[in-house]
Amino acid sequence: MSDGPRLLAVSDLHAGHEANREVIRELRPASDGDWLIVAGDVGETFADIEWTLRLLSERFAKVVWAPGDHELRTPPSDPVRLRGEHRYRRLVELCRGLGVVTPEDPYPVWRGPGGPLTVAPLFVLYDYTFRPPGLATAEEALAKAYDVGVVSADDDLLHPDPHPTREAWCDVRVTETEQLLATRDAALPTILVSHFPLVRDLTTILRPPESALWCGTKRTAGWHRRFDAVAAVYGHLHVPRTTWYDGVRFEEVSLNHPNGQSAAGRSRQILPVEARR
Repeated sequence: MSDGPRLLAVSDLHAGHEANREVIRELRPASDGDWLIVAGDVGETFADIEWTLRLLSERFAKVVWAPGDHELRTPPSDPVRLRGEHRYRRLVELCRGLGVVTPEDPYPVWRGPGGPLTVAPLFVLYDYTFRPPGLATAEEALAKAYDVGVVSADDDLLHPDPHPTREAWCDVRVTETEQLLATRDAALPTILVSHFPLVRDLTTILRPPESALWCGTKRTAGWHRRFDAVAAVYGHLHVPRTTWYDGVRFEEVSLNHPNGQSAAGRSRQILPVEARR
């Protein structure tokens, strides 16, 4: 364990499960200067999201959040009935009230070990372009997924309002995010933070392969090179691991499965880089 400040990351907390809340209560910094990246799927309801982010923001020097699909859903159990873009903007307001950095805020600069570098939380969604080979359109790919029994609750609960489709919302988010990244300090390297993996190859471990349809967009494939990333942090797949593409470290930091089954016992240290067994 480092004696100095650390940049830590976690995702997929799913605070609606009591077993997960026990794990969340144990997430603590080792020093006053520790930052925590939270790469989406904090919870399903506003109450659970607020409880989690408030707790973490009171403990860590800075919390950086990128939304997952579960935050963006409008489940029947949530008294907050906002949908789509309006729901996302309310989440941004919630985070700002807690001092949590969002994709809509100026990117913070980490000046601890391994820095200085820009920590960039991204919200880009997915557009069904992570398709199995031989399927030319989203319609074909989704039909095949449904045929083999792969269905996402996003289809019923993640509304794109006021955009006509989730693909259209993804298009807007990718374009806006590219513009924001272009305004960063180009002299500093970055850590890119997204709930959804930026590289299609990261999803090839999923079975059945049609599951990848809800996992990202091919438009982000070269961002780790284009925006000078030293690391890319993501979640969503529930397969915690470290992989490398073009010399860039990709860290999947899922903490828990949605059903409360533990996938990893703690947050993952991004900086300083620690030796892995």
